[in-house]
Amino acid sequence: MPNPIIDVVIPVFNGARTVESAVASIQAQTLRDIRIIVVNDGSTDATQAIMERLAAADDRIVLLNRPNGGIVDALNAGLAACTADLIARHDADDLALPDRFERQSDWLRDHPACCAVSGAVIHIDEAGRELGSQSAPMSPDLADPTSYPQQEPYLIHPFLMMRRAAVEAVGGYRYVFHSEDTDLYWRLQEMGQLTNLSQLFGYYRIHGQSVTSVSTLNGRISAMSSQLAGLSAMRRRSGRPDLTFPKLALTEYKQAQTLKGVVRAGSRGLDADEAVRLAASTSAKLLELTGYRPYELDGEDCSFIRASIMQALPLMTPANRSLCVRMLSGTAARLAAQGLIAAALRMSPVRFYPVIAARLALRTMLPGSFRVAMRKVAGRPALVK
Repeated sequence: MPNPIIDVVIPVFNGARTVESAVASIQAQTLRDIRIIVVNDGSTDATQAIMERLAAADDRIVLLNRPNGGIVDALNAGLAACTADLIARHDADDLALPDRFERQSDWLRDHPACCAVSGAVIHIDEAGRELGSQSAPMSPDLADPTSYPQQEPYLIHPFLMMRRAAVEAVGGYRYVFHSEDTDLYWRLQEMGQLTNLSQLFGYYRIHGQSVTSVSTLNGRISAMSSQLAGLSAMRRRSGRPDLTFPKLALTEYKQAQTLKGVVRAGSRGLDADEAVRLAASTSAKLLELTGYRPYELDGEDCSFIRASIMQALPLMTPANRSLCVRMLSGTAARLAAQGLIAAALRMSPVRFYPVIAARLALRTMLPGSFRVAMRKVAGRPALVK
């Protein structure tokens, strides 16, 4: 494809179980003038053999085999191979609806001020079965880096289409570990409009082996990195020098292990006010993540979260303060319901105990199926803890 309309970047690491179906959903697009750039990030399973077979049968597929370097390096390698005006993202375990690219490219053609677009997805499990829930992120125009946790200008990353000129202008992806997409969106927002359409674009796989679900440590790093990306945006937008994100920082985060240690490592180079903000917003973000991720907070996490959020409460708007208090009491009630009483007590100040008791009673009375149904109504993943 010498002059494709769209270049599609698909990074993959050990994706032999799902990569063929994911690529097939791209091959079946109604818009045919595309190039499919698959970046094999040092897979040790049958991924390379599968992709070599698919590339031999379809000259639109370009396979880039490289040593394992992580998702950011893989994504940037894919971007470097792109020449089309439009770049689409797709993951090796998700499925696109056949007219996804046609509808997204039409939107970008008709809205020249928009530099990136995504939309709604249906959740499926590891076997490809629909979970009965959907995700439809809020408008990126509502993004607010000053809230706790930050309201991010989020677009569902595997279903993103963006203008190549915009992503090249902001320098591609940076080493904002497990939140490289969020960081990209903050920067793209400074180039033009971001849009989340209400239309369904495909099937998004929910599974326990995703990077941000596989361990509590990855959750801590993801929460902190996402909030650091927002602080970075605040700096740029106020005319201050931007933060830097060295690749070697991931090793330091992993060695730190605890939430307190991860936040301390991420705070290097921040002033005192930024450090307080990072600790509190990271804590609030982790409370949000543990509401539906398959891992739980430990007692040390709880103590740090409580202290960080309580310190920042006077800095919050009344609505944001109310949200954080609800998150603290709700998480404490969830921990207590699991028998983690000591952790629950470390999570919340004594004056919140009556609220926790009431929420615990409500959790006890309402069956899990009802709470699953409510999450579906809210468009959130169906896992209930």
